[in-house]
Amino acid sequence: MKRLLCIVSGMDAGGAETFLMKIYRNLDKTKYQMDFAVSITYEGYYDAEIKSMGGKIYYVVPKSQGLWKNFISVKKLVQEHKYDYVLRTSHQALAALELFAAKLGGAHTRVFRSSNANSTIGSKVEAILQKVFFFLPRVCANVKIAPSTFAAEYVFGKGCVETGKATLLKNSVDLDVFCYDAEARQTLRREFGFTDDTLVVGHVGRFMTQKNHTFLLDIFAQIHKKRPDAKLMLVGKGELEQEIRHKIADLDLTEDVIFTGVRKDVPQLLSAMDVFVFPSFYEGMPNTVIEAQATGLPCVIADTITPEADITGLVDYVSLATPVQIWADLALEKAAKPRKNTHADFIHHGYDIDSATNKFVELVFGDKVT
Repeated sequence: MKRLLCIVSGMDAGGAETFLMKIYRNLDKTKYQMDFAVSITYEGYYDAEIKSMGGKIYYVVPKSQGLWKNFISVKKLVQEHKYDYVLRTSHQALAALELFAAKLGGAHTRVFRSSNANSTIGSKVEAILQKVFFFLPRVCANVKIAPSTFAAEYVFGKGCVETGKATLLKNSVDLDVFCYDAEARQTLRREFGFTDDTLVVGHVGRFMTQKNHTFLLDIFAQIHKKRPDAKLMLVGKGELEQEIRHKIADLDLTEDVIFTGVRKDVPQLLSAMDVFVFPSFYEGMPNTVIEAQATGLPCVIADTITPEADITGLVDYVSLATPVQIWADLALEKAAKPRKNTHADFIHHGYDIDSATNKFVELVFGDKVT
């Protein structure tokens, strides 16, 4: 059996971690296994599921305690457990140092997956580090993958996909799980106290600067003026939650915004929504936008996000410089559209989980799946 060691900060419900779990669930575990090296000391969202599938979770020293200590702990882990295959997923160039440690520990296949198309908004220190260490992912990894051209070029350089220096591996979904469910829609809408006519605007994402919740709330405030019955459903958690709650109170929308927390029934929640609004400052390839489309949900998203995110024709792109009223009007227009079955589009464009898993096996383990 071939075992892959995935180095991540922790296995919480973020986009990069969720992508790895989708692949892991679909792997033939008689041939391949995935283990995880984390630097958080608490139990991650996916830890129990990983262990139930035979995966192992190891702790490595975080970079915050010193680059050298982190380097040595990764090298030692790879060396002691004889890992030939190691993957690091990140958008930060400095993270590739762990792949160099893995190389010294004996790993011959070192995969760097770029998980984002930016990371420096609001952080001068991170911007400087990204510029200084830009070369690390390019020299420390011998397999380079990304979910979109934007994400690939941010880490591996302009033209890397066209020249074959990096490969796109799509953020695919299990179409048996992510599909429109009319019964679940009714059940969940009743759970949250919605009527059949309630307009539900949705967003799934961590409460952090990147996701631009402040702008999202401004959009919803405009929607609410035209549709006083409208509700905003926020799925997720994060460090900015209290700040977001304060803004909601200032807008006098406390009774109209629902915080669901992190949920395991995201496909059903997407079925309960009427339109998905996603004004992020940047993304690699947002899992949530792909998942929303799989349930036939129309999406209004920022034009900072890669055009490759629209695989069904259900996505409308709007500039963040566009007035919130225009965003609101477009969201209202899209919410009135009937649901559409998009699974043929997913299969045609290779966004089904089987296609992605087969490509992952080929790129990482070097095995052709027939």
